[in-house]
Amino acid sequence: MTMRTIGVIPARWGSTRFPGKSLHPVAGKPLLQWVFERASRARELDELLVATDDERIASAALAMGAEVVMTSPAHPSGTDRVAEAIRGRPAAVAINIQGDEPLIDPGLIDRLAAALQEPGAAWDMATAAVPLTDPVLIASPSVVKAVRDARGAALYFSRAPIPFVRDASDRTAARYLRHVGIYAYRREFLEALVRRPRSPLEISESLEQLRALEGGARIRVLDAEDDGVGVDTPDDVPRAEAALRAAGLA
Repeated sequence: MTMRTIGVIPARWGSTRFPGKSLHPVAGKPLLQWVFERASRARELDELLVATDDERIASAALAMGAEVVMTSPAHPSGTDRVAEAIRGRPAAVAINIQGDEPLIDPGLIDRLAAALQEPGAAWDMATAAVPLTDPVLIASPSVVKAVRDARGAALYFSRAPIPFVRDASDRTAARYLRHVGIYAYRREFLEALVRRPRSPLEISESLEQLRALEGGARIRVLDAEDDGVGVDTPDDVPRAEAALRAAGLA
């Protein structure tokens, strides 16, 4: 039986590096609208919500046809905002869809939903990763790397280049994965996760998924086709517009 699944796009005004980016125009539309329209094409979502604490974002989201949930401005992460947004709504799975990915793949959203329904797998969460070969990005602390086991279960996430290659002659044997920041959660697990304090590894690496992993979570890491185009700063807008044009969407 298919589990009822809600997709949530967390959107806040006060981004440190790019205030108001949710409504910043990208190829003629607000960034949030690109994300909402792409996510709306996912077939496994029974509901799609925009969760925000800002009336400007709420008004714009309503105008584009989105259902909006107003959430607390005190949330430290998008995960906390997602947990509040689904409160009182019937759903077994919640998917946290990043609000700054205008080329989010609807198919990946569907695959994440399906991963939590694999018979006998009993995953708590699912996320995604893509192969990473650029030595500069491998070394960059702004690029999160993932390591998984033979079943596709996450072993660790880090800003460090993992796995570490001790012998340079074996460097070609290492397969690096770049983490793609989209998460599917079983509802009960999500509700328990946001009640936990930040964990030591989470604080050290500043990666909230480590709170789940450190607590014993079973996290499925799927293969994604690409790592998307995130808009983190105003300088990323031209790159996102070029990618949308190349994909025939703008």
